[in-house]
Amino acid sequence: MSSATTSPERAAAISEADRPTNVVFFDGICGLCNRFVDFVLSRDRRGAIRFAPLQGETARRGASSETRSFDTIVWVDSSHRKFVRSAAAVRVLWRLGGVWSLIGWLLWLVPRPLRDVGYRLVAANRYRWFGKKDACRLPSPAESERFLP
Repeated sequence: MSSATTSPERAAAISEADRPTNVVFFDGICGLCNRFVDFVLSRDRRGAIRFAPLQGETARRGASSETRSFDTIVWVDSSHRKFVRSAAAVRVLWRLGGVWSLIGWLLWLVPRPLRDVGYRLVAANRYRWFGKKDACRLPSPAESERFLP
């Protein structure tokens, strides 16, 4: 066996290590989604949350059904669990801590089907209400280390 060949265990360990965590996947051309990213960037004092556009390479590499749909946000936590729509937004708020965590808990009390109806209503109208960009957001030099391709 050549040295370039890897065992299935080694390949699994490599792919597990390469999977990003604590990432918000967002629609890079959506005005509302970009405002949400700005909101999180300005409140994540630890700099622990990273971002990746759903149209980008990182989302394509993940190639799950959640990252192929541009009408939702996806949160991937430190255990590689994926959350979508309102569950993703709530978990990001929890991660921010402080008063945002409390707001997240209050939203969590609303039954998920009801939260997701509201989420889908906004998602269906987000371009009309908040605008649509011609290209994905480019991070500033100060933000670039928090953005994945």
